[in-house]
Parts: sequence; C-alpha cells; structure tokens
Amino acid sequence: MHSTRHSTRHATRHLGGALSALIALALLAPFATPTLPGAAADVKLIALPKRDRVEIQLDVPGLTLIEEERTIPLAKGANDVVFAWANTAIDKSTIQFRCMSDPENVQVISVSYPPNENALTWQVSSPTAGPAKVRISYIIGGVDKSYEYRAEAANDEKKLTLWQYVQLHNRTPESFGEADMFAGYGERLERPIGANETRKILAAKFENVPITKTYTADLAQHGYLDPAKRQLKIPMHYVLKNDAANGLGRFPLQAGKARIFIADGKAEGEGTTAFLGEDWAAFAAKDDELKLFLGVAKDIVVTRTIERRDRKKTAGPLSDYDIVVKYEIENFKDQPVSIDLAESIAGLRAEVLGDAPRAIEWVLGTEGSLKTPDALKSTSDRVLFHVDAPARGADQKAQKKTETLNIVLKNEW
Repeated sequence: MHSTRHSTRHATRHLGGALSALIALALLAPFATPTLPGAAADVKLIALPKRDRVEIQLDVPGLTLIEEERTIPLAKGANDVVFAWANTAIDKSTIQFRCMSDPENVQVISVSYPPNENALTWQVSSPTAGPAKVRISYIIGGVDKSYEYRAEAANDEKKLTLWQYVQLHNRTPESFGEADMFAGYGERLERPIGANETRKILAAKFENVPITKTYTADLAQHGYLDPAKRQLKIPMHYVLKNDAANGLGRFPLQAGKARIFIADGKAEGEGTTAFLGEDWAAFAAKDDELKLFLGVAKDIVVTRTIERRDRKKTAGPLSDYDIVVKYEIENFKDQPVSIDLAESIAGLRAEVLGDAPRAIEWVLGTEGSLKTPDALKSTSDRVLFHVDAPARGADQKAQKKTETLNIVLKNEW
C-alpha cells in the first residue's frame, strides 16, 4: 500500500484542474486505463467521472456547503479514492465521503492526508466490483450570495411589483456546471455556475403589492435640511408589509440593494418607467415592514421650534419641565399628504437640559394639539403622530398648518 500512497500523492501534483479527484484501484483491478505519469506500474489511477449532480447550500452566512454526486468504478476489496483541491479554499476538516447506492456495504476504512498538499485519500472497501454512486460534501470559501431587488411602482403609487434576485458569487477557479442552489429562503434554483463567475438569478416575483408612501419629520433620526431656518429634512419611503395579506410573507426578505422605478401611467406594453433611485433595503422579517428610500421631499416644509420651556419646582432639588414644541407644516403638492411627525424624548431633553445619564420620566401634556400618538409605532422614547397636510391652493400657495406637542419632563435635577 506504500506504493499506492506515493503514486496518488505524485499524481495530484500533475492535475491541471482546480478541484479534481482520482480513484486508485486495488492491484489487478479489471479496469483497463492508462497509468498516469509517476504512478507505480501495479496501481491504476482513474480520473473520477464528471459530477452527476451538484447542490450548493447557501443558507448559513459565511458557510457554503457543496454536495456533489458522482458514479465511480470500484474494484472488489480496498480502493483508494483521492480528492485534491489545488487553488480552491476547501476546509479539509469538513470533507465527507458517502456511498449512496450501497451504504450498508461500501464503507470508508480510513482517511489519510498527504503532507503539505491540498489532498486526501479515502480507503474505500467494496464487496463487489462495479459502479457506485457516491456523495462528496465539503465547506468551501469564495462561494457566497447577495440579494438585489427591483421595485416598480404604479403611476398612482398605490401598488408595486417587486422582483427579488439572488446573486451567486463564485470566486474560485472551479466550474460547478448545472447546480441546484438553496439560498435559505424561497424556491430552490438550478443554474450553470462557471469558474470565477457572478450569476444573477430571479428568485421571486411579487405583483400588485400594496404600498404606502410616507413622509417622515424626525429631528433625531434625520436632522435638519436647513438648520438656520429650523427646517427639518423629510425623507420619503415606499413602505410595504411583508405578510400574506399584502401578497408577501412567504419568507423573510433579506437585506440587499434595491433599484426603484415608477411607471408613466400608459397602457400596459406601451409605457415606460422612470428611475427613482437606489436604496439599501434592510432585512424585513415576516409580518415586518420593508422601507424603500426615495429621496428627500422638496415640496413639503416642516419647521420645528421650541415654543415654551417652563420649569416648575416640585420637591427639594427636583423640577418638572413643561415643554411645547411647535411644527409649522406647508405642503406645496397638488395632493394632500399624511406626514409622520416624530419626536425623540431623549433628544428633546438633551436639547432643553443637556445630556443626563439617567432614565427619563415624562408624560404627554394636555396643551398640545398632538394628543394621540400611533400606539404601534411609538415607544417609551419616541412618539409618532400622523398629521394630514392639505394640498396647495389654486394660487399655488401652500396652506400653513401648525401643530404643537406638549411634553412634561418629570423630576429633573
């Protein structure tokens, strides 16, 4: 057997491919094949046949599992099966060999690793001579995935079509041929995967997904558009719910680059689309919201000022601070819009009193016009209100609408 080990080690150095495998048959094996250069005269080496099937499992980030099936000729008795992976980042501790056609009788007796080489040798025992279907699996580096989306909104911005693409990145010199891929979510995909190739694959398409176009005024999250005028930045988003009621919800939507378009409103097959922009879509679990950023609104103006900050002594060194925040809203659109108006309590206290490393005790005061926050989207530190802003008038001038928020900070030093 020493001559077999020496021959298979030498043979792997003469293989030209990035990932290759040989079978070293037992002495006097009945398969008449040429002896490779450097192999002992009494040991036959046969290049492993091409893959019958390849599966690429991409469901665990950072760990890509390859499973390949091949049909190999085995001699009766002991067979040396050599697996080599020059220039390919395979974790050799994860390589497994299994016989699928006769797992009860075809067994791996031992595994050996030639020193300083990306190769290993399985000694496989077979009770009979003939073909055997085997599966070789391993964790590989340089093969991973990313996601992309295309969102095309209807002209009225009430619904959109969402395409989800998986981008498979094969940064190895190995060609996997026709491969069955599972990204972790959605349907299994079958495509040919070549060496050093990136392939973009349509994974899912969702049509007529209801959307809401939002305008958000939130100083803590988005800041000022014009600090000198106290004018808030108003980002716009398409918001869709990843649930069955809205035509989604089959699986979580993975994070990825999204390109956003809008239809021009012409009849189907005659119209075109306009590009609105790109966004990095965050992960959206089932029943969660997916937000697609559209840019900053230029035709909605929200000016925020602190109108009142009254200190009222309570007990000892403690005081309550009665604060009123004023928002002046102007909508220069021809349609009315709903604005999400949010305020961070921690940000408001820091603005009025400075930062303090203690918990905030606060209540909603009675003097403001904003009295009913969104119960689902508000938190202990952030209150959110929905404010309707009327369309501009026939004279093209916006109607200024004023809202006030009364917050009382309790027991402050």
